Amino acid sequence: MKLAIDAMGGDHAPEAIVKGALLAVSSIKDLEITLVGDEEKISPFLNDNSAKINVLHTTEVITADDEPVRAVRKKKQASMVLMAKEVKDGRADGCISAGNTGALMSAGLFGVGRLDGVERPALSPTLPTEDGRGFLMLDVGANVDAKPSHLLQYAIIGSIYCEKVRGITSPRVGLLNVGTEDGKGSELTKKAFELMNDAPIQFIGNVESRDLLNGVADVVVTDGFTGNIALKTIEGTAMTMFSMIKSTFMSNLKTKLAAVLVKNDLKGLKSKLDYSEYGGAGLFGLSAPVIKAHGSSNERAIHSAIKQACHMIEKDVTSTIQSTLNEMKNEGGES
Repeated sequence: MKLAIDAMGGDHAPEAIVKGALLAVSSIKDLEITLVGDEEKISPFLNDNSAKINVLHTTEVITADDEPVRAVRKKKQASMVLMAKEVKDGRADGCISAGNTGALMSAGLFGVGRLDGVERPALSPTLPTEDGRGFLMLDVGANVDAKPSHLLQYAIIGSIYCEKVRGITSPRVGLLNVGTEDGKGSELTKKAFELMNDAPIQFIGNVESRDLLNGVADVVVTDGFTGNIALKTIEGTAMTMFSMIKSTFMSNLKTKLAAVLVKNDLKGLKSKLDYSEYGGAGLFGLSAPVIKAHGSSNERAIHSAIKQACHMIEKDVTSTIQSTLNEMKNEGGES
């Protein structure tokens, strides 16, 4: 199993990327990693356990300020572009980057390519829930506009991923909406609802955003505009709540003493809500696993993203998605 990783993408690159890769090759059997980036900056973080890590040298990088499509087309030697090329040319089974999200989407489309029949790939993170199971949300920003057929494909792809990679039998698929009643929402959600009712998934109907963290569904489907707002609202609320809790505990001597008593419990809560435990956001619908790690990923988050990509490869998720879409197409053609 071989992965290509953009060593220069993310806030803590290349250190966090290299250390995460080292953790992965030491814990995952038969894994080989190609780190794409500036060898001079990567080498100081390699060690005696680096035998399964190769470095593909390049000094060109796509930054957060670059316009995604233009950067991918013009910066042919950028670490992210060369990473995708490793997959396209068959030298890697999947790839990971913590860099520019839009650029990774473009590199995935132009370099790795879409599955046959997939209209729009979706950006899909796994988010924490109260019971610790987590849920997959797609799309969260790869496409701000969507058609009902796109949402149907997201539902099928998300269901397959949760069953094959996350080990959830018959994942519950919900459609994010303004109410749980049938017939609620926009024309988009109404038509998508009808399509999902007839799809080979366990569709539970409409779900509301207030119930997401309660684990109302294993897969939550929405358009990229709504999904991105929901995702950032969840992230922002969690950050604000922890900041408020910290300020409260640090306000006087009495609360500082209380903080000492509940320190471990608070760490446990923070860990439960930590995105890094779930890996990265998959760009689902491409012809090979492409994982977008969080821009602020530390080595543990990179390690989780690598494990996520490995699971997708081992379970042959891409082929399963393709065959399911083909079966649906054939059935539709016969009817």
